[in-house]
Amino acid sequence: MSILLTARDLSRQFDRNPVFSGLSLELRDGDRVGLVGPNGTGKTTLLHCLIGLDHPDTGEVTTPNDVSIALLEQEPDFNPNHTLLEEAKRGLAHLYQLQEAFFRLTEKLSTASPAEQEKLHKRYDDLHHELDRQDAFNVDHRIDEVLTGLGFAKDEYDRPISSFSGGQQNRIMLARILLRSPDVMLLDEPTNHLDIASTEWLEGYLNRFERAIVVVSHDRYFLDRVTNRILELHVGRNAEYKGNFTSYWRQREERLKVLERQAEKQQDFIEKTEDFIRRNKAGQKSVQAKDREKKLARVERIELPQDFAETRMSFGEASRTGDMVLEAQDVAKGFDGERLFEHVSLRLLRGERLGIVGPNGCGKTTLLRTLLGELKADAGKVRFGANVKIGYYDQKLESVDPSLDAVEAVRPPERLDFTPNNARGMLARFGVKGELQMQTVGAMSGGEKSRVALAKLAAQQVNFMVLDEPTNHLDIWARDSLEQALRDFGGTLIFVSHDRFFLDKLANRVLVAEPDGWKLHDGNYSEYVDFRRRIDAQKAEEAAKGSKTSKPPAAAGGPSSQAAKLRDEASKNEKPKRKFPFRKTSDIEADIAAKEDELAGLEAEMMLPETLRDGEKVKAIGDDYAKVKADLARLYEHWTEATELDG
Repeated sequence: MSILLTARDLSRQFDRNPVFSGLSLELRDGDRVGLVGPNGTGKTTLLHCLIGLDHPDTGEVTTPNDVSIALLEQEPDFNPNHTLLEEAKRGLAHLYQLQEAFFRLTEKLSTASPAEQEKLHKRYDDLHHELDRQDAFNVDHRIDEVLTGLGFAKDEYDRPISSFSGGQQNRIMLARILLRSPDVMLLDEPTNHLDIASTEWLEGYLNRFERAIVVVSHDRYFLDRVTNRILELHVGRNAEYKGNFTSYWRQREERLKVLERQAEKQQDFIEKTEDFIRRNKAGQKSVQAKDREKKLARVERIELPQDFAETRMSFGEASRTGDMVLEAQDVAKGFDGERLFEHVSLRLLRGERLGIVGPNGCGKTTLLRTLLGELKADAGKVRFGANVKIGYYDQKLESVDPSLDAVEAVRPPERLDFTPNNARGMLARFGVKGELQMQTVGAMSGGEKSRVALAKLAAQQVNFMVLDEPTNHLDIWARDSLEQALRDFGGTLIFVSHDRFFLDKLANRVLVAEPDGWKLHDGNYSEYVDFRRRIDAQKAEEAAKGSKTSKPPAAAGGPSSQAAKLRDEASKNEKPKRKFPFRKTSDIEADIAAKEDELAGLEAEMMLPETLRDGEKVKAIGDDYAKVKADLARLYEHWTEATELDG
């Protein structure tokens, strides 16, 4: 496999503080590198260095001339007057340029002399091969696949970009880079603003991508499914691990244990040596003492990586509530005459942890606010149990005053006994320390604001927490610490999240927005997914059997065990069931040859100058091409079945 990108011995610093140093990276086809590290460790800076938007202080990045690189940034960048479809097509600009070059070449060929044609045919063949390799016949289908996968409806294609929210605009940027399909794809937080369905679609899409990917993400399930190498940045250092996120996390913990043991042994050696030097500096063993002092000065101290020691968050003790914490009966809510949800009923008991899951725009935040009474329900009723004290974390972080410093912002107004020292201690418990405590909340990063909001929640001493996307803005280490704190929390919990890892760690029930309404399921998110797969498989099986005559009912009292055994034995000896009707393999092979000829004919027709001038004709031929290709796939499947069952 050819090398697509090489970074050698990169270092970068800001204000004399090292961001990373001695960093080397090599990318080949099929490499999927996850870039991880606490917030502020230079992950985005490294991506900018790889593509040339920033320059390392030392080292170099090299790529072959014919290798294309593209970067997905976190800030939208496009013409707001363009429509969604126009912006999506920008991702395929290179393909349209190829088509235009091919069109000009075919015109030139049609008027060239035989001698000139011979010279032009090599270029013609190269362009034809490249258009075929990049699936030029299915441009519209590719656009539909990507936009639909990222959660856009066809009736939104003609909407101007300016009419979409910030999160939707980020998804449009992601669509554009996926359609561009460069040799090296640099993705900075691609799952931000995606719901679970779109994230899972993206995982599948990236796994089909054959070139190289470098991705920054705090989504642990996403990293598990997409990456095969992990590059960790921390406090100016870096380390590379083989495997996906789970493999990395395990290797990292093992490495940390080894470092801790080595650090303990070294500290023991240092203390004993220092004690010997103190006792013998002026005595008979003064020469030995001086010698040991020199050796001690040369010892390279083992330092545990600072980011490994994430502050252990804690919400403290939760006062006891009644057995029933919240009960909702047939709740409905909508806006401007359009229902967001209806018939939502649930009963939450003390100590339960309910995760709320659903696609973007289905009303998860509205549901939380309706349950809390911040919004009036259109129908139904909600009641709380005895001694319930509610704390609400909103994803917009409006619970913390941006004009106050962190110490002032974290103080609950109802707690007159809460001193500045209490506030500083509470903030430190959530990783807000030192000078950061005196900074105004409005000047903080998203991750820092999140920590202040969580610290304020802890200061309120609640026994029922309602959290709306609490992992937004938090890095992997902070998420891990928050998960542990919430598992230790003795109260009751409702939370909305798109983080599947977080949902699996915490939820013992999930409320899911399904196409036919909100459904309550026991267990965590993965258990819900397994349940849905079983149900879907059962429905598919029943649909497949729908055309067959149902079996006669058993006699009263049910079938005997002997009859059941005979049926089981018979089923073991049955041949595999056919998906297709019986046909001779030679007949199927003839059909395959005919379809392949038809496909070749459509490809040739697609490349005619008169076709390339006519957008509607290109689309019509593209549709025919996709249909014939699907027919051909079914014929191959039929041929495989025929060779296996008929010999």
